[in-house]
Amino acid sequence: MEESIKVTVVEFSDRKCYQMQYRDPMTGKKKTRSTGVERVTGRKKERDAALREAAKWEQDLQAGRYVAPNKITWADFRERYEAEALSGLAESSHKKTAGVLDSVEKILSPDKLRSVTAARLSYYQAKLRERGLAESTIKGHLAHLGAALNWANRVGLLEKVPTIERPKRAKASKLMKGRPITTEEFERMLAKVRAVVVPKPPKGKPVKPDPKQELADAERVESWKHYLRGLWFSGLRLGESLELSWDDRSDRISVDMSGKRPMLRIPAALEKGNQDRLLPMAPEFAEFLAEIPADQRAGYVFNPGTQRHSTRLSDVTVGRAVSLIGRAAGVKVSTDPASGKVKYASAHDLRRSFGERWASRVMPQILMELMRHESIETTLKYYVGRNAQTTADVLWAAHEAASNTSGNSGINSTPDGNLSAGTQAKSSKGVKV
Repeated sequence: MEESIKVTVVEFSDRKCYQMQYRDPMTGKKKTRSTGVERVTGRKKERDAALREAAKWEQDLQAGRYVAPNKITWADFRERYEAEALSGLAESSHKKTAGVLDSVEKILSPDKLRSVTAARLSYYQAKLRERGLAESTIKGHLAHLGAALNWANRVGLLEKVPTIERPKRAKASKLMKGRPITTEEFERMLAKVRAVVVPKPPKGKPVKPDPKQELADAERVESWKHYLRGLWFSGLRLGESLELSWDDRSDRISVDMSGKRPMLRIPAALEKGNQDRLLPMAPEFAEFLAEIPADQRAGYVFNPGTQRHSTRLSDVTVGRAVSLIGRAAGVKVSTDPASGKVKYASAHDLRRSFGERWASRVMPQILMELMRHESIETTLKYYVGRNAQTTADVLWAAHEAASNTSGNSGINSTPDGNLSAGTQAKSSKGVKV
């Protein structure tokens, strides 16, 4: 492009947005694009915003960065999106979006950005379903992809954003996808750790005693049990738990036991709320960490399945292993009513158990801070079933107290749920059949 290019802002009566326009020095033809700024009041503030968009386009044209939307490759789009849009987000959000874009490439293999059409996106959804992804997960994938395509449209890489049909079955739920597991279920999981994390010997082959291997297996089993107990007591998310460090670092969650009360230091890059935070640690987790010898308080707090300084397992691998342990223990947390597919306890269900236990001890606002939720609505899910049960207990206690005081027998039931004989006799008086 030549330096003579000048982009101006123009208005057309049939367009709701200000347009920007320049004359191509090679062909002499005018090129027009929307600024994305709507003409609502016609005031200077709106026009200034349109002028700023025109200036950006002019800079791109003069620097040779502008490519006609129909020629933008998927690779170029992704490179720009990750550099210009995702670089300012939390690392967890960046990784999640990158994972979605990876799945698009594996399923659709797009060459040009414009080849990601509504029809191809419908096919993408169908393939995700075939892979067994939950509707809520598919909905999340489409949300991330939609945000990327909308960005491409705003910066002029895509002329029109394709229609994305959202899964109708993925309605917002007031209840949790899994459920908190009980102490008995958690103990069953601990009992099944060895069966999952220690490789089974080949069938039909005699196994010679190997003290070194037996010691390594025992250490592996104990590292996994230690990790599961850490999840149970801490309420940390899977990714947070694997990043937890004894060392004070700006890129990891760290343990701070220097003050009166043990605390967690969480940097913005690893925090879902995208803010640096210093938060109180659950007392039970603080007691759990206090049992670790001082000479072992360096590096990562949890190293499931590995020696202290060997290669660490990825969060995907660790999450899969925890789910396999839940499956081996037979801890079912949900069943899909349509497909009958059973979901077994996962790392996040241990976090749910933590939230459920503390919901009986503290008020919602305190639990919200303890679990680092962005919205109180998420926290209140832990109180939905509990409040109903607690209210029922209070009502029955008051009812029984009133009955004992007045001498009236209320509704008594036998263990099998039937009315007791005394109640039936009293209830039958005065009743005409």
